[in-house]
Parts: sequence; C-alpha cells; structure tokens
Amino acid sequence: MSKNGAKSISPVSHLVDAIVVGAFFVYMFTVLRGHVPSPSAFWVNFWGAAVAGCMAGVFWLAVQMFRVVLRAQRERDAGNK
Repeated sequence: MSKNGAKSISPVSHLVDAIVVGAFFVYMFTVLRGHVPSPSAFWVNFWGAAVAGCMAGVFWLAVQMFRVVLRAQRERDAGNK
C-alpha cells in the first residue's frame, strides 16, 4: 500500500484491465476451440470457454502483479532522486 494514502487503482484502470483481459479471453477462446476433441459444438464451446476463463483469470492476476511491481519500482526510483 502506498504510504501517502493515494488510491492505487482508478475507474480508468479497471476499464483498461477489463478490456485487456476480455480481449485475451476472446483470443484464447478462439485458439482453444480448435483443440477440443469433440464433434458436438456445445462441448467445444463449453470447454473452450471454461479453459479460456481460467487462463484469463491467471492473466488478470499477472496484470495486477505487474501493476504492483511497477508502482513499487516507480516509488523507489522517485525516492532516490
């Protein structure tokens, strides 16, 4: 947490995260549908969406960790000046 009490996230950052994670989900869904071994379109879409959802969740966590590390590095560099 920031020492000065400033908010680390804003509504704009939430929107950017939602757009990036949504785009990642759509991309992974289109890639993963081709790897589901089923003749049924329902199961192909179901498992493609299920796995893409899990991967999008991990991607969201990675984006959040990146934001935290980047903010800590910027605060550290600002303190060294």
